[in-house]
Formats: sequence, structure tokens, C-alpha cells
Amino acid sequence: MEHSIKHHLTDDILIGYATGTLPEAFNLMVAAHLSLCDTCRAQAESFDAVGGEILDLAPSNDIVLEPGSFAATMALIAGGPVDEIQVPRVSGSVLPGPLQDYVGGDLADVQWRGIGMGVKQAILPTSRDASARLLFIPAGAAMPDHGHKGIEMTMVLQGAFQDEDDYFARGDVEIADSDMHHTPVADIHEDCICLAVSDAPLEFQGLLPKIVQRFARI
Repeated sequence: MEHSIKHHLTDDILIGYATGTLPEAFNLMVAAHLSLCDTCRAQAESFDAVGGEILDLAPSNDIVLEPGSFAATMALIAGGPVDEIQVPRVSGSVLPGPLQDYVGGDLADVQWRGIGMGVKQAILPTSRDASARLLFIPAGAAMPDHGHKGIEMTMVLQGAFQDEDDYFARGDVEIADSDMHHTPVADIHEDCICLAVSDAPLEFQGLLPKIVQRFARI
């Protein structure tokens, strides 16, 4: 049975995506979510339409484009750098198309690195103003209790997780800020794979998680 996505992106994030003001890691999150969520995709298209109308109404002499702007824009739409060779996408994959572009293939091509307690991560290559990583959390395992110094968005790709606030399954996005402190726990029925993006380091309370944080770049 197909999961009905219940936790969506906010309008502020979708507007940031439409206007090109988000960090690359956040753009990747939005693109991946839009590939799975009809609701947010329709909302994003409405913001794009509004932006198009504003450009149409603006005097032509007020619009100055830099050389290469069109090629760069088309590259962003495709989900990669201008000169990047696109890898053929795998249909029905756990990884949405935009993530396959960053991984360079399917789930089997992810370069996992263990960070303890069976949890693995793969840091994705994005600009330095925010980070993006894939997380593998064994079924029933808990992530360390933590808070946030900035914004963290986590989208489930496989399995599900539960925290103090709600239950998140494939396509659902949890948006956490400095007011949230939580302990996500993977559903016991299946290993959980997530895409997580953040614009600031997490805040861990325990000594061991703080040590792990230093080499895991969380």
C-alpha cells in the first residue's frame, strides 16, 4: 500500500526554492521531496507561475542577465552542475531521481561510512553553507537525543521513524529548529534510510555523541 505523505515542506521553503535563495543542500531536499509529493509539487509550480508573472510585468530594461545564466538555470533544473554528466536514473529506486544524480547511481552505489551503533551515513557533495547526508538507521535503533542550532530537515526514503512529536514514513519531512529537542527512533519493521540537510551543527548532550560528532561532521 502506497504511503500518503502527511508532513510537507513549508511555503517559505518552497518560495526560497522558487526564488533560488536556498543553500544547495536545501535545494536538493526540496527537489527530492517534490519528486515524491504531488501536493508540494503543485504548490511549487504555483510559486513558479507567480514569479513568471512578475518577470513578465517587469520592464525589460530592468532585467539584466549574466553570461551563462540560461545554462546555469537549466543545470539547476536538471539537479547538477553545468558540466556534470548525468547518470541514467533507476526507476522504482529508494532514491528519488535528484538524489541518484548526487550519488552517481542507485542505493547500491552509496558510499556508506559507519558512525556507531549500526548507524551509517554518506555525506553528499554540496556547497559549504549547508550539509546534506544520507543516513542508514537499523530497524528499532534510536538516534542520540539532540537539539539544533539552526534548521534541519529530514525526509524518509525507506522505512519510518518516530519521535516525540509524530511518525514519519517515506516522503514525509520533519523540519526541526532551535526550539526542537528530540530522539528519533527507527520503526522496528524495517531499516530506515533518510536524507538529512542542515545549516548548522546539531547539539548533543551526551559525551559519546559529542565525540562522534567531531569526526562524523554532524
